[in-house]
Amino acid sequence: MDNNEYTANNDSSSNKMEQLLAELNHYRCQSERLQKVNALHQRMAGVLDLPTMIETYSIWLAEHVSHELIGYHNQIQKRTHMFCSSHGPERRLVIDIADKTLQIADNPSLENGRAENIFSYQWSFKSRDSESNLLLLRKGSPFSEGDTTLINESMLILAEPLLRALAYEEVFEQARKDTLTGLPNRFVFEERIDSIMEQARRHNHPLTLAALDLDHFKEINDTMGHAMGDEVLKKVAAALQKEVRITDLLVRMGGDEFLLVLPDTEIKAACSLNERLCRAIDDLNIQAGSTKLGISIGLVQWKPGMTRNQWLEQTDDILYQAKKNGRAQVAVN
Repeated sequence: MDNNEYTANNDSSSNKMEQLLAELNHYRCQSERLQKVNALHQRMAGVLDLPTMIETYSIWLAEHVSHELIGYHNQIQKRTHMFCSSHGPERRLVIDIADKTLQIADNPSLENGRAENIFSYQWSFKSRDSESNLLLLRKGSPFSEGDTTLINESMLILAEPLLRALAYEEVFEQARKDTLTGLPNRFVFEERIDSIMEQARRHNHPLTLAALDLDHFKEINDTMGHAMGDEVLKKVAAALQKEVRITDLLVRMGGDEFLLVLPDTEIKAACSLNERLCRAIDDLNIQAGSTKLGISIGLVQWKPGMTRNQWLEQTDDILYQAKKNGRAQVAVN
């Protein structure tokens, strides 16, 4: 065998070895991905409600792809949930970006791109009667091809449980919705408030409650009848809903009383928002007898150790102060 044949054989053996190593590496990567997605399957088993589903997915994904926030929005059923691992100003920034992005179905400036050094990746899926978007945000670096490959594979696993959770919630939707205004009702507040408080306690996030009560609503019922009163409540609910964030919980508790739960919101920011609510009701220009319809609001920020009843009682007391101080205003604890 001459030197040329020897070199050719060596080159051939080397190429075969490289090809074999490449194939082994490919199978190893496939095996690792399968292990990851199998772990996701196991974690999602038995999870029925949407908030827990999103939180479980975020915790699993954090082991493989760093991120600050996962937000989910179903455009048809108007269901939104976010899970954010950041804190302080950074948390408020990413929640604000996610809030705006999820409300706009087509946002080319943010889709799989960046804003204020926050990079995003969106994944959409549709069924016959559902259309959903899932948004990931992280700071500092874009999502790599390997990241998006794993995300896309995991979404194929997550999509079906998410749709199942929505279908499960739809069964109970009518019992949880105020028939007049379309807002969530007292049942929804009772169902969700404890878990909202627990999440705020566990992650040390601010949480504020607003009690809202219309001013001079009785005069409308007395002078123009209950049918007109119902129309006014519909207009008020629509005006309030337009001002709050999709992550907030606005509930009609009954009559002309509403509660607004503001996650990730300190008292100063809550005050600014509720002052806008006062102006929104004033801008309706609804006459209530000889005066004008307004709204009084009491605000209390939840503190660790405060029970739900204590929180509600304090908020009701502060609402009474707003009424006593002249109505159509926001009072703060």
